[in-house]
Amino acid sequence: MQKNSYKNTKFLVFLVLILTFSIFFIQNVGLSFAANNLFTEKIEFNSSAKSAILIDAESKRVLYSKNENEKLPMASTTKIVTAITVLENCDDIEREIIIDKESTGIYGTSIYLEEGEHITIKELLYGLMLRSGNDASVALAKAVAGSVENFCGLMNDLALKVGAKNSHFSNTHGLDADDHYTTASDLALITAYALENPVFAEIVKTQGIRIQETEPKSRYLVNKNKLLKKLDGCIGVKTGFTNNAGRCLVSACERNGLKLVAVVLNCGPMFEESEKMFELAFADFQKVEILPPYFYVKSLNVSNGTDDFVGVCSKQGFSLVLSLNELKNIDVSFDVPKTLQAPIKKDEEVGEVKIYYQKQLLFSEKIYTIKDVDSVLLKDKIKDILKNWNA
Repeated sequence: MQKNSYKNTKFLVFLVLILTFSIFFIQNVGLSFAANNLFTEKIEFNSSAKSAILIDAESKRVLYSKNENEKLPMASTTKIVTAITVLENCDDIEREIIIDKESTGIYGTSIYLEEGEHITIKELLYGLMLRSGNDASVALAKAVAGSVENFCGLMNDLALKVGAKNSHFSNTHGLDADDHYTTASDLALITAYALENPVFAEIVKTQGIRIQETEPKSRYLVNKNKLLKKLDGCIGVKTGFTNNAGRCLVSACERNGLKLVAVVLNCGPMFEESEKMFELAFADFQKVEILPPYFYVKSLNVSNGTDDFVGVCSKQGFSLVLSLNELKNIDVSFDVPKTLQAPIKKDEEVGEVKIYYQKQLLFSEKIYTIKDVDSVLLKDKIKDILKNWNA
């Protein structure tokens, strides 16, 4: 009887814990979804692309979209996925490989690799991203994963990892295939992720480079992305074209700490429209540091302390991409007491800062003291002496 009662008690405790966690989870997820839906302003633009999107690379906020979740072919913008997959699965990009026959003579754009020539993985990455070498993509896949098939598995794994759930990659170069597709939204997410890799970021912003300088087949590669020369702040990333996919462009631009990624799929004036989207977005939106990291809030009075005042600060910063109209609806509140009682320890929690948008809580952070303050009272001094003595 006692054994069954013990089991029932354990079950009830477990049930209470599950219900408590569920309520907490639902409340926080609900708040997250509500916050994501608060900011709805976008640029006023009408793209001729079949599908398009413009996002903030950091927060993933969408500033423009058109059919962004439609599954479409994407031509050589595929190579964004190829490049970041190589970088995440290769320990040494300076490693030299020997080109085999299967990596030569690939249909479409090429850097004209020849069987038996020596080239590093890093040089192949430049050939992949600047000149869109289909042969370079196959050579990279085989060098990293042993086969194109194995490498495509890694590409699909990476896409899922970054939240690109409506994509499937069956080749490394982007030539048309029934089971090779993505969406503008997925491609933007993958690109934002890839740009966090410093080697990827350096390659895609390079306008021209000479590779294999010591080889008889020295190559000078010029980037096909015209926006690198034309658009202020452009940092990449990749062009693409097939008859089925049409003209495709993924581009990125950064100004004043705001990094944007634009994707246009099947878009005739792809350079012009991408440039226009960027200019409109930079005119209408800005990255606002609402709360700087380690923000000094104020000095608080201290009662019975060796110091009359102590400074307090928050630690974690908070920034948002906002339009001017949205910024007007941001409110910041600091909740701290007027007076603190000594003794006070450094990093003691004494208050909270909250950031709201239209009365919806977006962010909260504790407020901490920045130093110790001892007490002048005899009883507190005796406590400290005894504490130190016992220690």
